[in-house]
Amino acid sequence: MKFAWIMVDNPDWDKKKSFITTALESGIDHVVDFIHTDKIEKLGNITIISDSDDSDIVLVGKNGEGDATLKIPENLSESKDLAAINSLKRKGKTVAAYVEIISKRHEELAFKLGLEADYLILVGKDWTVIPLENIIAGLQGKKVKIIAAVSDYDEAKVALETLEHGTDGVLLSPNQYSQIKKVAELIEKIESENFELKPATITKIAPVGIGDRVCVDTCSMMNIGEGMLIGSYSKGLFLVHSESLESEYVASRPFRVNAGPVHAYVMTPGNKTKYLSEIETGDEILTVDSEGNTRPSIVGRVKIEKRPLMLIEAEYEGVKLRTLLQNAETIRLVAEDGSALSVADLKLGDKVLVYLEKSARHFGMAIEETIIEK
Repeated sequence: MKFAWIMVDNPDWDKKKSFITTALESGIDHVVDFIHTDKIEKLGNITIISDSDDSDIVLVGKNGEGDATLKIPENLSESKDLAAINSLKRKGKTVAAYVEIISKRHEELAFKLGLEADYLILVGKDWTVIPLENIIAGLQGKKVKIIAAVSDYDEAKVALETLEHGTDGVLLSPNQYSQIKKVAELIEKIESENFELKPATITKIAPVGIGDRVCVDTCSMMNIGEGMLIGSYSKGLFLVHSESLESEYVASRPFRVNAGPVHAYVMTPGNKTKYLSEIETGDEILTVDSEGNTRPSIVGRVKIEKRPLMLIEAEYEGVKLRTLLQNAETIRLVAEDGSALSVADLKLGDKVLVYLEKSARHFGMAIEETIIEK
């Protein structure tokens, strides 16, 4: 998962505070600082990265005087930074190594430190040149998270997209508030997933009796055409529409999806699923629109009540899917044209949007395995 940290070079507290507050409001809650750590902690639930052993993440290679790893011993194994990292790790600390890339030797040192540290912050003059690619390739598959120090959106975009995979994160030192918001939006866009939705034909509609039905209320407002991917089968999920439409019976609830019974799956970030019965306040789920675009939403509340249920069956190219939904006019699927279609008006032959999964699932994760669901 891509992320951003922020480091404000301005020593004036009031100016620094305004930048950090903007970052926090944009979802960036990791701050590198050496002077005002006590004050920063009071601004919110923030992770502090500093050279103090008491920091949430201990920074090696840079301190409050601006020193950085510049002098390198002939034998890289004798690096003081490497020794410091190993000492801190033995104490159970989370460690970030900071390296300025000004020569091939610094690149080699960065690789060495990256094998031991939890995070590797790389500082360079121009990330369009080769060193960043070398380090990303060399440390691919290792546990370390690679972070590129950047000053604006353009540099962040290059770093996060280098070698397709890009760095895991960026350390932003902004001069303008707008750069913070742009970088936060960039990360959100990169992290968003897209699902190829297919029009499945309704083949069966039948009431089945009373069951425990789950309403998922999110901390986000959903638009018309948006909902959640829900279903009884892991091999395919229905796009169940949000309650963002007005009804003669109830007011709109654009934050809510009346999702289905407790056993049903719901899609969550990272192409994972959870049972609706497992979802609780603070969890993340995916809201999905009729084009398959997604965004993560935080669950604010889950409401489980006994309600009459109906069976919905649909088929796409020989694959049959089923789900159960509450039998009520306000519950809707999404039609082929993106419009909301109430289950009360659903007819055999109607087409609704579904997502077909190529893999089976084990504990919510897609796996290569044959599973029969019926």
